Amino acid sequence: MGIENLDSIFNPNSIAVIGASEREGSIGAKILRNLVGTNYKGAVFPVNPFRQTVQGMTAFPSVCKIPQKVDLAVIATPAHTVPQIVDECGKAGVSGIIIISAGFRGTGDEGALLEKNMLSYQEKFGMRIIGPNSFGVIRPKIELYATFAEKQANSGKIAFISQSAALCASALDWAWDAQIGFSAVVSTGSTVEVDLGDLIDYFGRDAQTKSIVLYVESIRNPRKFVSAARDFARTKPIVLIKAGRFQESIEAALSHSGSLTGEDAIYDAAFRRAGIVRVETINDLFNCAEALAMQPNPAGLNLTIITNAGGPAIMATDHLIYRNGSLTHLSPETIQALRSVLPPYCCLTNPIDIYEESSLERFKSVIEICLKDSRSDGFLVIYTPQGATDSLGLAETIVDLVKENKKPFLTALMSEDSRCREARRLLRRNSIPSFTTPEEAISAFMYMYNYTQNLELLYQTPKELSIQQADTKLLKDIIRRAFCEGRLVLSLPESVHFLEEYKIPVVKTFAAHTSEEAEAFASKVGYPAVMKVLSPQVIHKSRIKGVVLNICSRLEIEPFFNELQEKIKNLSPTAAFQGVAIQPMLRERGIELLVGAKRDAQFGPVIVFGMGGTSSELFKDVSIGFPPLNQVLAKHLIEATAIARHAPSSGSPLNLSLLEEVLVKFSQLILDFPEIQEMDMNPLLVTEREVVAVDARIVIDRARVMREASDHSDQTLIAAYPKEYVASRKLKNGVEVVLRPIKAEDEGRFNELIKSLSPESMMFRFFNVIKEMPHETLTKYCNLDYDRQIAIMAEMKENNGQIIGVGRVIVEPDGKNGEFAVLVHDKWQGYGLGSMLMDYIILVAKNMRLERIFAYVLSKNYKMAQLCKKKGFEMETLDEETVKASLILI
Repeated sequence: MGIENLDSIFNPNSIAVIGASEREGSIGAKILRNLVGTNYKGAVFPVNPFRQTVQGMTAFPSVCKIPQKVDLAVIATPAHTVPQIVDECGKAGVSGIIIISAGFRGTGDEGALLEKNMLSYQEKFGMRIIGPNSFGVIRPKIELYATFAEKQANSGKIAFISQSAALCASALDWAWDAQIGFSAVVSTGSTVEVDLGDLIDYFGRDAQTKSIVLYVESIRNPRKFVSAARDFARTKPIVLIKAGRFQESIEAALSHSGSLTGEDAIYDAAFRRAGIVRVETINDLFNCAEALAMQPNPAGLNLTIITNAGGPAIMATDHLIYRNGSLTHLSPETIQALRSVLPPYCCLTNPIDIYEESSLERFKSVIEICLKDSRSDGFLVIYTPQGATDSLGLAETIVDLVKENKKPFLTALMSEDSRCREARRLLRRNSIPSFTTPEEAISAFMYMYNYTQNLELLYQTPKELSIQQADTKLLKDIIRRAFCEGRLVLSLPESVHFLEEYKIPVVKTFAAHTSEEAEAFASKVGYPAVMKVLSPQVIHKSRIKGVVLNICSRLEIEPFFNELQEKIKNLSPTAAFQGVAIQPMLRERGIELLVGAKRDAQFGPVIVFGMGGTSSELFKDVSIGFPPLNQVLAKHLIEATAIARHAPSSGSPLNLSLLEEVLVKFSQLILDFPEIQEMDMNPLLVTEREVVAVDARIVIDRARVMREASDHSDQTLIAAYPKEYVASRKLKNGVEVVLRPIKAEDEGRFNELIKSLSPESMMFRFFNVIKEMPHETLTKYCNLDYDRQIAIMAEMKENNGQIIGVGRVIVEPDGKNGEFAVLVHDKWQGYGLGSMLMDYIILVAKNMRLERIFAYVLSKNYKMAQLCKKKGFEMETLDEETVKASLILI
């Protein structure tokens, strides 16, 4: 539903408290007192059918009896009354509801039925609901306290969203003492309607909110959540803590991939892919959010520490190294400058201990010198109240010194006396994070660097990789045949066929049903050869010693064949021996890796990369990603493991470019086949020269195979490339172009299009003449979330695929409307390309279920205006320079 009507909850002009009470200590009494006991400017109406007045105010028997429109209803009545009240709110035109009441889903069948009835009324009237079981909503700036909380909150720039009501209360207490302010505090409750994705969307657009912090226990709609987070992570840091970190899935896995991907690891990977910073403690949650909102992000891990206390500096260094950070190696120029201002007994290494007798002037001189060192990625001042330096004076000095600083600057003032408290407040007011311990400051710095890395992952431009179209019909026939035979596990030769179709290098494999066939195939591949048992009951061949290596002659074939057949017979009376696979023995040694996938019930397909062979589950050195992968995402998947870090020093360097290509192809395979439940390539042998799959295993999903292809809804965490929009067209001059959705890899060619536009065309499209479009801006046009925006580009079949036009539609926050734009290169105007792109945009918008599309057109842009009129758009003159073109799609 988007963020439509959420203003009625977070900026209401009128509120009804349903269940308002006189009874001391009751929730209804607390909520009403919180709303009327502050300077909230809106109207508040108590609703209680059993009283004429509540807390000295006129009470109404029902929300329908209130004489003016109500924006927000806060419901604090028994659960069995809530559905009827929601119905009454809908009839009364209430737009937003907060349900404090508990007793719905999770309490049994009766509660589930109450929730179902309540949601039927919500759907009927289109209201937005937070809760049930919510602690309420707080907006300190407008003094809105729609909650039963005892503690108020300072106004600030952090939106705190929590799935735990109890944690909201604790966080308010902690934040009040720490003098941390909020733009909003939201207790989501059970998230039956408004969910975390909606709230990120809303506060991502909220002018007061500079960062968003989340306490999460579970995510009901991961794709929506990740989509919202990716959209705002670049401009508003999102910091999160998730409970239930070590809750593992208890389902039996049929592959290495299934056993190596715990629930928390998948959550962790999803947060990274969304650009979210995940922290470990409540203190970190707010400290990190403040630091990210106040300071620039560190470009690297090198921190310079300045202190008047050696012990805390050592503790800070220990924590920095533990968190994989590093101390800055000070430049010779910096050391020389420090030597000129510090006494001879001061050690001129980092951390820089200027001793307890340090004066304010000494602090100032050292900070000034260190700020000039280009090797530093960030700075930390650790202060203890001793010697000649006053904490408040130091804070004032730091504020003056770092005004023009472009790198993160953090402070730790290690005292709770009134001067230090005041100094910390002064620093925070001037956007300099201040902590009470060095460890808190170090953690904040490292989380800030994690955020930098996450953004790079989101918006780094990948290299173009050529992925050929596979014969999916042939492969689906293999799956259906196995299913009809009662098999859920494909044989090794069948699995190899999938890899071959996707041009993933694989060892030549032959299936032999008899020892005579095995001899023939072994002669064909050459000796030494490898023999592997084929049985659907054998998950891991190595565990039953079902692989025979280094078979050197035909005389060994029959004995080994019989031995493997006997092992299957002894394994289980129902185990089926399907023969053996014959492969050549690879001569070149390499690193054994695992590339796999599993289909998670909540997150959809998940890609697993890590140590392979028989040691994969022993070492568990794996990283997790989500399809679709591109070259950059594949590279980060590799770099997230110890394999990439240690391979060069081990004497077995990896061919990373080939490995990245294999990961991208594997990702596409998994996307193309929702029938695959689990899949492994293990081992995938990687050397300096090649990458080759030695073994493969595919487990199919019975339920998905039984469905029609049209029923295979897209359950990926990230919207896949919409290849259904790829088509060839001819322009009026006979030139053939390919119309297809733009992707991140197209950034360079899109930039060439922009640079080649005339000033007039640029003004018509961007309402401004742009001299140079930086990478950060280009990513907004090319690195898209296809759930929120689709751009169709026209590229020439010749001339290196030059882009000559782009049409774009961007979904508005309400999810019903979309803004569109069409751009055609000056030299290609007049050949029907603009009309072609417009038709495509209308088709895309309809498929995205938009009700209306619109565009702002400059009055002088006659060609665009005429095109819009031709396509049936209504034209509305906004002012002398601008016209709004609108088209109803339903």
